[in-house]
Amino acid sequence: MPLIKMLRLSHWTKNLFLFLPLFFSGHVGHIDALLLCLSGFLSFGLSASAIYIINDIRDVEEDRLHPIKKHRPFASGLVSINIGIGMAIMLLGSGLVIAAVLNPLFLYVLLAYIGMNLAYSLGMKHMPIIDVSMIATGFVLRVVSGGVLAGVEVSHWIIVMTFLLALFLGLAKRRDDLVIHRDSGKVMRKSMEGYNLEFINAAMTLMAGVIVVAYLMYTLSDEVIQRMGTGQLYLTSLFVIMGLMRYLQITLVFERSGNPTQILLRDKTIQLVLLGWILSFVLVLYSNQILGR
Repeated sequence: MPLIKMLRLSHWTKNLFLFLPLFFSGHVGHIDALLLCLSGFLSFGLSASAIYIINDIRDVEEDRLHPIKKHRPFASGLVSINIGIGMAIMLLGSGLVIAAVLNPLFLYVLLAYIGMNLAYSLGMKHMPIIDVSMIATGFVLRVVSGGVLAGVEVSHWIIVMTFLLALFLGLAKRRDDLVIHRDSGKVMRKSMEGYNLEFINAAMTLMAGVIVVAYLMYTLSDEVIQRMGTGQLYLTSLFVIMGLMRYLQITLVFERSGNPTQILLRDKTIQLVLLGWILSFVLVLYSNQILGR
């Protein structure tokens, strides 16, 4: 249904970043905190869907030139602008009400996220480098929200790695726009003037290297080893490296990095690597906690 498609429910997977503080703290089994994070997930999802609708309404003419985005509800004419505006107001209001009930600080973080995304939609997405940096900051705000709701301190390690990973994915998405421009001659967004394939390839390679180094530093830091009660977390870096290499392959070799969410939902290799990372992390962290009791 066009109305459901307009919400981009598949993109709600991005809100799983809310659960990272709970996961890394080793408190996933705390039901109260988990339920709060689930409610925050819903609040963020409703608000994000409202932002997507607003963004799609503003980009309707550009989307009609895009080989994939032209099928979106507004660009294809399946949903009217007025209905979209009404839905956006309803979704945004619902998200904010849930946030206000959950936690005042969470509400402030969500408002910051909404404000930043509105600024992005209204013009800052046309500014090269700043555009992908704002996308990455949105993921950091999700992580901070998860920490607030779970009552868990968000370490600088999680913030740094979240920002770097989101920046890496944002650059890959911009590369897809450049590939479409190369093949069709159509300019997908104004910020493309500040990018080219050579720059994107170099920036992605740089980000991938920095992510690996940051993750290794995280797993080997005295602070983390003491807090987690194990020095074996570095073993999980194998899956981080494999995941980054696979994404680079998808981006540079197969040239289909336009939708990170769809890659996560459809690419079996990425799913297996992610599952391997989660299981290895759980095995190292939680089994150590059980044995230590």
